[in-house]
Amino acid sequence: MDLQALLFTFFGGLGIFLYGIKSMGDGLQKVAGDGLRDLLDRFTTKPIMGVLTGILVTVLIQSSSGTTVLTVGLVTAGFMTLRQAIGVIMGANIGTTVTAFIIGVDVGEYALPILALGAFLIFFFKNHKINNFGQVFFGFGALFFGLNLMGDAMKPLRDAQAFIDMMVSLGETPILGAGIGALFTMVVQSSSASVALLQTLYDQNVVTLQTALPILFGENIGTTITAVLASIGASISARRAAATHVLFNLIGTILVLILLTPFTHLIEFFQSGLDLNNKMTIAFAHGTFNITNTVIQFPFIAGLAWIVTKLVPGEDTAIEHKAIHLGEQFIRQSPSVALGQGKKEVLRMAELTEKGMDEVGTYFKTQNKKQRELLPQIEDALNNLDKTITEYLMQVSYHSLSDQDLKTHHVLMDSVINLERIGDHIENIMELIDIQIQNKVKFSESALADLDEMFGLTISTLRQAINALENNDIEQAQAVREKEILIDKMERELRKNHILRLNENQCTGTAGIVYVDIVSNLERIGDHAVNIADGVIGEDK
Repeated sequence: MDLQALLFTFFGGLGIFLYGIKSMGDGLQKVAGDGLRDLLDRFTTKPIMGVLTGILVTVLIQSSSGTTVLTVGLVTAGFMTLRQAIGVIMGANIGTTVTAFIIGVDVGEYALPILALGAFLIFFFKNHKINNFGQVFFGFGALFFGLNLMGDAMKPLRDAQAFIDMMVSLGETPILGAGIGALFTMVVQSSSASVALLQTLYDQNVVTLQTALPILFGENIGTTITAVLASIGASISARRAAATHVLFNLIGTILVLILLTPFTHLIEFFQSGLDLNNKMTIAFAHGTFNITNTVIQFPFIAGLAWIVTKLVPGEDTAIEHKAIHLGEQFIRQSPSVALGQGKKEVLRMAELTEKGMDEVGTYFKTQNKKQRELLPQIEDALNNLDKTITEYLMQVSYHSLSDQDLKTHHVLMDSVINLERIGDHIENIMELIDIQIQNKVKFSESALADLDEMFGLTISTLRQAINALENNDIEQAQAVREKEILIDKMERELRKNHILRLNENQCTGTAGIVYVDIVSNLERIGDHAVNIADGVIGEDK
């Protein structure tokens, strides 16, 4: 086989392997359902549960990087604390070893029949569940078919003197081997692919165990690049979670490189004692490393959190997304008490909405990313509270309620709907400001002054509606109605002013579109504020 054919075969096999891993992971995720985010959110309150959940999710999606990126997203959104995230990251490192054990099973000769079975289930059945299983089988077959191609391409390397000399050099310099492993994994962004390649190299007797192990440890460092990339531009908490992933694998690699000789003897002992084949030996070493690393560092989760807090300084601005005032015990105690707790949570939701308006108003004025950082968190929190409070109030409605409680229940349900929709409009305004910044859109001084005035009036109206809801204050609710009339009038005036500026070429078409859309969203926020106020007035009747 000439060099060109060797390279084509190797990279073609690597591409098929990577596609197989992705296809199998996507299929398994569909078979398991779309509740993986909820699984991470719900079962990570304790570090040990976080580890177990991290293992399970990684096994399901066949990607430790995928689990870590999902975790970083949850931390960014405020659904998960840094300590919870550390447990999940530890579990993800263990879960990723399952792929290596799968590869260690010698079923390569059945790769094409498995591929055929997967294709048959995908193309000859209309049932989505069967199609999902077909995707799993197709990915599984592609994984082994790609491995076979890579193995065929690497066989000639056993006789290439330059490659042999390089492997000998790596064996004598473990740190260099770890660096090669980290670099390759960063390039392909898949630890499963790099471990699979190493298994094939060792199975072909191209590398020795002493050379393979440092490369294996380095691959655990390389896999952290995906989470680091995912954390760029994210919240401080998310960057700390990504830094934890790097630190955790870096500490583990340093420890095992220091103890490389006894670790190598341990793996050789298990290889002979358990009669492991070469691929399974690498899988066993991979699993032993990650499990041992987790066991050693698990008691020091608080210490890891402290270190990354120092490494990534700054104020943690995560928003509390979960309800803090609700509980089934209140419903069992008394529907009236439950409604009182529900009102507290609705008011907390209202405070978040008000905060969102303040932040987006400041973002419009300063175009500072610090203000924008909180807005997606607030939107996620409002969506979560909308769902949680609505479900809670629905449970309350199943009990016998007095006429007054029924009115209160109706007001709270309507208020939740309006607050969530205000959150949507806040998100719309944020995205419009993003467009303004990206396209370097400039507003005229008069346009800026008009928008600033409308922001102020809208925020004031929303704040007064929330106060009316909190205190059941009819006078404030009536004042909200009057302010909403002013908002509607201002919206019409600002549209007219905008047309005049367009006619006088004082602003561009793009600026005009952004401007009008911001005005429209502010007017709709005023509508939802008056809906809340109308609920208060109606409750008093």
